[in-house]
Amino acid sequence: MTETKKSMRSTILMPVFLPAVAVTLLLVIGTISNPELAGQAFSSTLAWITETFGWFYMLAVAIFLVFIVAVGASSWGNIKLGPDHAEPQYSFAEWFAMLFSAGYGIALLFFGVAEPVLHYASPPVGAPETVDAAKQAMQIAFFHWGFHIWAIYGLVGLVLAYFAFRHGLPLSIRSALYPLVGERIHGPIGHIVDVFAILGTLFGIATTLGLSVAQINAGINYLWPGIPVSTTVQIIAIAVITAAATFSVVAGMDKGVKRLSILNMVLAVSLMLFVFVVGPTIHILETFIQNTGSYLSGIVERTFNLQAYSRSDWIGNWTLFIFGWTIAWAPFVGMFIAKISRGRTIRQFVFGVMLVPSIFTFLWFSIFGDTALNLIMNEGLSTLITNVQEDHAVALFRLFDELPWSFFISLLTVLLIITFFVTSSDSGSLVIDSLASGGVINTPAWQRVFWAVLEGALASALLLAGGLSALQTMTIASALPFAIIMLIAAVGMWRALIIEGHRETSLQAHMTSNRHMTGSQWKHRLAAIVEFPGQHEVEMFIKNTVMNSMRAVEKELKDRGWQAVAEFDADLCRSHLTVHREHHVDFVYDIRLTEHPMPGFVYGELKRDPDELEVYYRAEVYLRRGGRAYDIYGYDEHDVIKDILDQFENYLHFLDISPGKLPWDMAEHDDMLNTPEDPEAGKA
Repeated sequence: MTETKKSMRSTILMPVFLPAVAVTLLLVIGTISNPELAGQAFSSTLAWITETFGWFYMLAVAIFLVFIVAVGASSWGNIKLGPDHAEPQYSFAEWFAMLFSAGYGIALLFFGVAEPVLHYASPPVGAPETVDAAKQAMQIAFFHWGFHIWAIYGLVGLVLAYFAFRHGLPLSIRSALYPLVGERIHGPIGHIVDVFAILGTLFGIATTLGLSVAQINAGINYLWPGIPVSTTVQIIAIAVITAAATFSVVAGMDKGVKRLSILNMVLAVSLMLFVFVVGPTIHILETFIQNTGSYLSGIVERTFNLQAYSRSDWIGNWTLFIFGWTIAWAPFVGMFIAKISRGRTIRQFVFGVMLVPSIFTFLWFSIFGDTALNLIMNEGLSTLITNVQEDHAVALFRLFDELPWSFFISLLTVLLIITFFVTSSDSGSLVIDSLASGGVINTPAWQRVFWAVLEGALASALLLAGGLSALQTMTIASALPFAIIMLIAAVGMWRALIIEGHRETSLQAHMTSNRHMTGSQWKHRLAAIVEFPGQHEVEMFIKNTVMNSMRAVEKELKDRGWQAVAEFDADLCRSHLTVHREHHVDFVYDIRLTEHPMPGFVYGELKRDPDELEVYYRAEVYLRRGGRAYDIYGYDEHDVIKDILDQFENYLHFLDISPGKLPWDMAEHDDMLNTPEDPEAGKA
């Protein structure tokens, strides 16, 4: 009974939950009560935002791209998203599969054929249905789905991962503002930021669901012509698949998301390889290389092209919609990317997030888009243009009409869209629920179900109010405030990285102090190099010698009015000294028992038994930033005290040269040395 009550207990943060739900419900109720009037309002709003704020969206996205690339390429790129000793939780293949599924798998399926064909038939500049129009169509598709998209996702993910895993703040959008507003993120400022993040995510997911069901409906109509393409069928599809996503949400998705993401990736790659093999293979390879070069050479001009001298609806219907959709989707995708990226360096994160998905996207558009253009230009399939113009969702299935095994491939595509739909809905519900709970990860199942149902209701209402136009409007509108939040978050991270640089300067400036050894220290260091002690010996050293040294330092600091605590964890065999300084980050000196395989040179000419792994143990130093990779086993108490004081002096020097107080200094958020995996971090 107690467990049942606990599982039903709400974790909702009312100042965030109520405004977000109120705005969403008012929109749903108003849209359903008068869809025609709502459609007109959405159309007027889209035109106003495009004309008034189009320049801001394009400039903001350009800033995001420049900022994240500059950070990744700088010396800050070596900083880990977590303690210095943290290792990546997922392999690169698993990591990329989850990036792909969360990011925009559905978008590639929907626009992979439709966008190149539509731009070819109606380019923003120049004559339609020409070779120049075909080149322009592919360059636009590359621009819309290349580096800029992943710069938006990457910036949010990087900021969240840095502050959550490096500085122990909650994994929530509000944490990105901590360097600028400090503790006030826990008040109205933080609540407002999370409300906008929730609304943006809701509308981004609603757009994705709307596009998905349109394509699912088109695929089902292609496979079974008796089922019509209609809003009614699409709303039924939303209801059915939302129910499936709800079951996934209730069951939990830690392992489910990874497995479903890998399944999505396998199906998508299989589909891509099939079209590559049966399509114009050589032509695809040639256009891939040429279009990539054209994209790179024209990226600056396209980034700042607002059609200022030839005003049209094109920029709002395409570039601003796609960028706005991505910004609205960014809180969810960014938080998801952050959660799976702990332990990677900033440089690995940036170039992994930017390069790999972008190259995959260029291949995807080259295979599907250029195959479609080849059919139109060289094989006379002009009816494909008409079909796509009448209904964007049928583009992929009309392409399959011209390829072998079309029924089987179309069935596989519908299955892939459904799995993407379920993945987006259930993982999006978990992220929104976490935001609405102030960053709490483990929330009651009924709360997650509520958000999954609300997403489906919102998508259905927007479809009733005008389909893609309504989805476009709400996406671009919800992205506007969050784009401002992202710019502020970039400034906050820049400031935090500056302070991180001061920390490195402090360590380098005082590194020589650790090299001055006492008369006995060199003997202890030599012993540590050539001797390989067992577990019991090192445990006794940590329990006795290290703890005696820490208690001596603790007493001396207390006598001088400092708050110091020395503790011993018998379960983990870990000695821990913390010095608390008001309004500053705590000093932490931690000695841990770590296990390592015996090095090969120990055995000399003896043959090593490959079936029996021999190990030795070390007493390694860990600071607040993670493991320092050196062993103090064999030091006497005097030498241990000297090492503590060396590190403490570095800490004080860092505080002295840092510009003001550290804004993230909250002892209650310092979980980096208390995570359950950390005691094992030193094991090989």
